[in-house]
Amino acid sequence: MSCDRQELLARFDLLLQPERLQDYGPNGLQVEGRERIARLVSGVTASRALIDAAIDAGADAIFVHHGLFWRGMDGRVTGWMKQRLQRLLAHDINLYAYHLPLDAHPELGNNAQLGLRLGWRADTWFGNQNLGCVGSAAYADGAALAAHLQTVLGRAVTAVLPSPPQPIRRVAWCTGGAQSYFEGAIAAGADAFVTGEISEPQAHLAQETGVAFFAAGHHATERYGAPAVAARVAAELGLEHRFIDIDNPA
Repeated sequence: MSCDRQELLARFDLLLQPERLQDYGPNGLQVEGRERIARLVSGVTASRALIDAAIDAGADAIFVHHGLFWRGMDGRVTGWMKQRLQRLLAHDINLYAYHLPLDAHPELGNNAQLGLRLGWRADTWFGNQNLGCVGSAAYADGAALAAHLQTVLGRAVTAVLPSPPQPIRRVAWCTGGAQSYFEGAIAAGADAFVTGEISEPQAHLAQETGVAFFAAGHHATERYGAPAVAARVAAELGLEHRFIDIDNPA
């Protein structure tokens, strides 16, 4: 089966409702390809490696969290941007990208899907546009939570733990580069905060407030929303779908 390019866009928009959020770049169809779509590939970032893998897979469209265009970026089509666009256009592949709407979806979004895998359910939201999540947890201490994260995500975790150790009864999380949400997590009563990255100030705040901070990887925490959304929409439209995970240490 196949669908029209605009029909696929309408399904993504209906599910993710990008108009509800203020974002850093355009959500939706970023690069126009062929009109009919039968095979959809999802991934985290519209990198050259993902585009090449999608070409090899015979994709008609790619669905990602991190697209090609961002507010304030250099608009010249040179270097890496030319190489990515050249491949998409030469193979007539559509590129759909949704950033914050993909983080925010209450069932299929990055935050919800990460919580599902870690066994957490949000009951409170905080931070910019209420993207941060807080829920109940039961860990003897921060070291136990760090071990759980490493087991589930399959990668090393950067952890700043309070001393002396304390039980983790409330955990806050926001995927990707949400280290600036840490103060909001503290104010929301969390014992620990999980995100993808850490910056220098958060290490001091963790030590001074006694709230544990975990940087579990930007890519690692955001690799679940795109395939969940793409699989749902592909099933509704009768499309083939394949998630291609391009490993990223960041």
